[in-house]
Amino acid sequence: MPSAKVNPDLHNERKKCTFKNEDFTLWWIGGEAKLKEKRSREKFFLSEPEFFDKVPLHFVSHKEVYEESVRKATVIFRKVKQMQEQGKDGVENYMALLGGLLGSGILKEGNPLAVHFVMFLPALMGHGTPEQQAEWISRAWNCEIIGTYAQTELGHGTFIRGLETTATYDERTKEIVLESPTLSSYKWWPGGLGHTANYCVVIAQLYSKGVCHGIHPFIVQLRDEETHMPMPGITIGEIGNKLGMNGVNNGFLGFKNVRIPRTNMLMKNAQLLEDGTFVKPPSSVLTYGTMMFVRVVIVRDMANYLSKAVTIATRYSCVRRQSVINPDQPEVQVIDHLTQQYKLFPAIAKSIIFKLTSDNLWDMYNQVTSELDKGDLERLPELHAIACCLKAVCTADAAQAVETCRLACGGHGYMTCSNLFGTYGMVTAACTYEGENTVLLLQTARYLLKVWNQAQKGHELVPTVQYLKKFLSSNQRQTWDDSVPGIIAALQTVAAGKLRLASEHIEQRKRAGRTPEEAVNLTSIELARTADAHCRAFLVQSGYEMIEKSCKTAPPELARALRDIYELYAYDESMKVVGDLLMFTTISESDITRLQQKLEDALAAMRPNAVGIVDSFDIPDMVLGSALGAYDGNVYERLFDEAKKSPLNQEPVNKSFHLYLKPFMKSNL
Repeated sequence: MPSAKVNPDLHNERKKCTFKNEDFTLWWIGGEAKLKEKRSREKFFLSEPEFFDKVPLHFVSHKEVYEESVRKATVIFRKVKQMQEQGKDGVENYMALLGGLLGSGILKEGNPLAVHFVMFLPALMGHGTPEQQAEWISRAWNCEIIGTYAQTELGHGTFIRGLETTATYDERTKEIVLESPTLSSYKWWPGGLGHTANYCVVIAQLYSKGVCHGIHPFIVQLRDEETHMPMPGITIGEIGNKLGMNGVNNGFLGFKNVRIPRTNMLMKNAQLLEDGTFVKPPSSVLTYGTMMFVRVVIVRDMANYLSKAVTIATRYSCVRRQSVINPDQPEVQVIDHLTQQYKLFPAIAKSIIFKLTSDNLWDMYNQVTSELDKGDLERLPELHAIACCLKAVCTADAAQAVETCRLACGGHGYMTCSNLFGTYGMVTAACTYEGENTVLLLQTARYLLKVWNQAQKGHELVPTVQYLKKFLSSNQRQTWDDSVPGIIAALQTVAAGKLRLASEHIEQRKRAGRTPEEAVNLTSIELARTADAHCRAFLVQSGYEMIEKSCKTAPPELARALRDIYELYAYDESMKVVGDLLMFTTISESDITRLQQKLEDALAAMRPNAVGIVDSFDIPDMVLGSALGAYDGNVYERLFDEAKKSPLNQEPVNKSFHLYLKPFMKSNL
């Protein structure tokens, strides 16, 4: 094992920090009580011997990865029950263990019970009547039954109106009959579906009285509660190995004449009466509630996973010495190369801005859902639009940033024991699940087009698109101002300008004889970029406003460091869209030169605090799971220890030598 001594370069970096680590950590976690609760939770779980891997998971079989993941998942939730018995019950436990860092530290290949808590239970709560909730939620919450959420099919993912699974009402028996009419209609991808869950919320096309009423949720028993054998008419299994998350047990599911009671259709919104009459929901968008909740959670997950990657890469970059800057000086720490800082520091800023924006989005989600319960649907489209584009942009940026962190660690970053590969597997999966990113951007763009038309007619606008009114009232290009509020205004102008052009191009194409749908498709590259620009303006604004709010009560040294973070993020985002700024604002060549200098100054300002910031994320070594990123910085000792764990190193000569290599070498080719 590495010695307890901390690497001297890393020790020196910690002495440079201009703020108190604990002040940052208190701000990051959300106060003294939450921090105490977090550390107590980590101590409670991470000291559990049942979570220690005897052999690293990358050396065991696919089957063993799943079995080990199930074992650990059951231990986790037994321990959660123990905490509840000690009076330490709270949603934070579930968030930390399901999507948070603690869960990913214990279950490195994902949690096969995650979908049960993240989607199955919320679906029951969001779509079930009070009577249905009384019947199902208690059993599900106590894990007497394990559920999953089956929407995606082999042939359809994001386009859920195209789902092929049918649920046909039989008026004679008062039952609903589920069928998978084609191979492409098989459910494909739900987590926990393969061999873990015995119940499922299935999304299918409802038919009654010969009419299709669109997609609706149904509770279906998949496996016998005692034997776990598949129920009659159910074809079920696991889909196979993936780039990552191989403990999640993603599955496939087919139905052949599977009958369920009518009351197994979740009917909080739409209803199916005994005689087969269908009663529409007040809003078709209500059906998307579970997916919106998950998208809110995903943004927070991206911040967590990225904080892990930047911690690993930043610490490693302080320990690793490579190349000289001045020929007469020794090799420098890799972090002293400006290009390395540019790889790492904007990624650190992103992890913080994403976390703050996810908090902002969480508040919006709770506000809108409370309004929904009162029958107020006004802000639902706004939430849907911002959740769609944030999910798309944050997952794409996080995946790119984690890969940049891996590349920043050179060859050692390619090692599985760096845990950058595992982290990338978790993050890049999120680019696809719960909505493919391009499709989500186009959903946001569709909303923006509607709002653009409303703005042109002088209608009142909701907060996230208020900037369109200002854009329409101005007859000239936005005056460039490189303060952060000025950059926010410029990025909003870029989004509004792109939206105006996209709208004009759609109208031009319609006048040229294209159908409205064709015109939108032919303008879809512009529309996706418009939604991306709208989202990035929102991210910069969110980060700026939430940090400024925090700075009112933060110690001065911490406030300065926090402002450095949003300044770097704003400068980096604006430098990436210089072409757009030239098009829609008065920015000049000299302004761009000055902006580049401000970006480099922001990197220099973060340099002494980089290790202090990642230390302040307060991620335990077991959660980081990285030979490169441990707190003590003993990188080379840990890499060597990990190499010695390889099964190939447990014997001096592998049998392949005698079986193949020696005969080959003696064969006198």
